[in-house]
Amino acid sequence: MSNKLMRMMTALACAAVTGFAQLAANAADITMISGGAVEPGLHAAVSQFEKSTGHHVKITFNTAPQIQKRIESGDRFDVLIAPPAAIEAFVKNGAAEPGGSNIGRVGVGVAVRSDGRAPDISSSDALKRSLSDVDSIVFNRASTGLYLENMLKKIGVWSAIEAKVVRYPDGASVMEHLLKGKGNEFGFGAITEIVMYRDKGLKLVGPLPADVQNYTSYTAALTTSGKVSAAARDLVAYLGTADAKKALSANGVE
Repeated sequence: MSNKLMRMMTALACAAVTGFAQLAANAADITMISGGAVEPGLHAAVSQFEKSTGHHVKITFNTAPQIQKRIESGDRFDVLIAPPAAIEAFVKNGAAEPGGSNIGRVGVGVAVRSDGRAPDISSSDALKRSLSDVDSIVFNRASTGLYLENMLKKIGVWSAIEAKVVRYPDGASVMEHLLKGKGNEFGFGAITEIVMYRDKGLKLVGPLPADVQNYTSYTAALTTSGKVSAAARDLVAYLGTADAKKALSANGVE
């Protein structure tokens, strides 16, 4: 190997070491609280951000009502992800900065155990018939559950099935109930949450029929109590990019 080539390789190695050192020196720890429905897609997008910036992001997942309680009680996070109405409320009371990035939307689906009977949900009429035949119906008390209760009242089946409804605070608890349950039952949940349990014993029957489908949108915003505003601001901006959207959509966030 010539001396010239050796000098070039040494220079490149030194530059790489310097680059890594600068990346480590500029790295920040960012805290984020987010709605659980975007969890798989958010993990994928944030992983890309961490690799490209050297920053570390610690994510806490809660329901929208739980996020509101935590922010109002004084818990501090740099970034929050919640439905637009919740973000607007945080902006209005001074807990979040205006603006932010649209993350995407998540639809509602139906889940059963892998060995369970899949209900017919091909239309809203079919869904109504399936609801009348099932032993129990499981869904949460968060934003998805609030929509479902109103939808079931609107299509005229709530009074007939209310006694069979089992509610939990969050989507994860719904999925765990289904995994450990028995008999003819099915659950409603965010499609992204159901997909996370496919390898654990659940299957996604499919999305709700189009005429009764509901999408929950999510927005990322900076909080006003954050301590690493520059890095956090970069993260919020990144979540609105095409690269981040690709990672999100690959995991069920439209």
